[in-house]
Amino acid sequence: MLLLRPVARGRWFLQRTLRLAAVACGSHPQACTAWTPSRAHGTWSAGDSSRRRKVMAAGALLGLAAGLAYGDHRRRAEEADPNAAAAPQALYPVFTRQEVGRHRSLADRVWVTYGSEVFDITDFVELHPGGPSKILLAAGGALEPFWAMYAVHSQEHVLEILRGYKVGELSPEEQSQPAQGDPYSGDPPRHPALKVNSLKPFNAEPPAELLTENYLTPSQLFFKRNHLPVPAVDPASYRLEVEGPGGRTLSLSLPELKSRFPKHEVTATLQCAGNRRSEMNHVRPVKGLEWGIAAISTARWGGARLRDILAYAGYGGEETGEWHVCFEGLDKDLSGSAYGASIPYGKAMACEGDVLLAYEMNGEELPRDHGYPVRVVVPGVVGARNVKWLSRVLVSREESPSHWQQNDYKGFSPSVDWDTVDFTTAPAIQELPIQSAITDPPPSATVPPGELTIKGYAWSGGGRGVIRVDVSLDGGRTWHVAEMAGEEQPPGRAWAWRLWQLTAPVPTGSTELDIVCKAVDTSYNVQPDTVEPIWNLRGVLSNAWHRVHITVAQD
Repeated sequence: MLLLRPVARGRWFLQRTLRLAAVACGSHPQACTAWTPSRAHGTWSAGDSSRRRKVMAAGALLGLAAGLAYGDHRRRAEEADPNAAAAPQALYPVFTRQEVGRHRSLADRVWVTYGSEVFDITDFVELHPGGPSKILLAAGGALEPFWAMYAVHSQEHVLEILRGYKVGELSPEEQSQPAQGDPYSGDPPRHPALKVNSLKPFNAEPPAELLTENYLTPSQLFFKRNHLPVPAVDPASYRLEVEGPGGRTLSLSLPELKSRFPKHEVTATLQCAGNRRSEMNHVRPVKGLEWGIAAISTARWGGARLRDILAYAGYGGEETGEWHVCFEGLDKDLSGSAYGASIPYGKAMACEGDVLLAYEMNGEELPRDHGYPVRVVVPGVVGARNVKWLSRVLVSREESPSHWQQNDYKGFSPSVDWDTVDFTTAPAIQELPIQSAITDPPPSATVPPGELTIKGYAWSGGGRGVIRVDVSLDGGRTWHVAEMAGEEQPPGRAWAWRLWQLTAPVPTGSTELDIVCKAVDTSYNVQPDTVEPIWNLRGVLSNAWHRVHITVAQD
């Protein structure tokens, strides 16, 4: 070993340390940072202390590995340029995010940003303790949403590694001037890891394998569902109009909304009505965006209760449940028509309804794509009713007249087609049905024989909690019960998903596996086994058993 060159010796120590870390974790090193025990968000019930010791040991080993990787890189840099160590204050070139975004592969070099700095991490990709695939998800974009998922990154030695790969700074004026005549030219930048389903308006979902890496979804990776251009709102001039009884109008500025009403927080999952629509397209073509399994995300929302604001405007409990609360957004089409939706009055006024006019997301102000400065968050209800960029609230005997309330987001029989559909015959979707999906392993993956770990999410609308997730490795002939993690929420107010995982032996002699999952909620609702009976022309409410076919590697 002493005869090895310094660089080779450093790499040998790195590889050996990563193998030791894997042993400490009991699996691949990336498992050390997944499902880290958290009292705030739930823990695994069995083996916590043992697992915590393994994670701590693995963390120490990964820290050593990271230090060795940095030392290896530093030595190579100094060999190439002996003056590099003596010039820490050297000036760096300036790049735009667009220029950074061109470096997304090993062939084009892999660049990332952290804060205002730009880094070329191509040489570190293969050394990444979590594996090349995870770090490449950040290629061409920001590291922050990925690092937020793994506490191991919040250490000084990790920043030291990153500093060794710095190649430039972001330009303060890196945002280009809006193109004339394009209503979408003012849209905010988005993370390049998102799977884009449409650019104008922008609709995208995160990589499925990231969904179950963290209980709260980082806002940059939270799925994006826009119907119209993102409005640019000046917080100083923003006013929320609330129409009170008798036509009186309450006008609230953003500071007034924050100071006059107590702040309330709720952890809630939002899901697009079209989540998993692509599976319905495999039966018969449907009209709508080709969503996969990731048009669903979870955040901690903060804001004022809608019921407090309606009470302040003069509404009480005397109105019947037949009334509706209507919302209008600041996002408008070229004709000036705004996006709108409504929810039942009873939901809005219920103490246990937890409906918010939210101005915070995961402890920070709302990002533009998610409704800045104020949006509606209606826990347990389809995402389409959670109106963003909120401008107006009114109570009405009628539902919102908006196209998206009257002529979209409704479910129909498989026998109904576009020649026979009558949107007035179906109620608008509010609460969503029980849902679950497999996020890891991905479809068509090849896994080694032995034990297999399967991960996914489960959620049900209306505040119904998930009591069980069943997983099958043989297409539904036999079943295992998965372990669940996540925030414990009160009965009837279980607004957030449960993350689940199952580790099971691969059946001896298997060459292929048909993995299936299905969830059961507190009302004992269960997912249908196939898509065909729930197919509908808009491809909404897709919640059949989720199926993933994989291959087992042969010795």
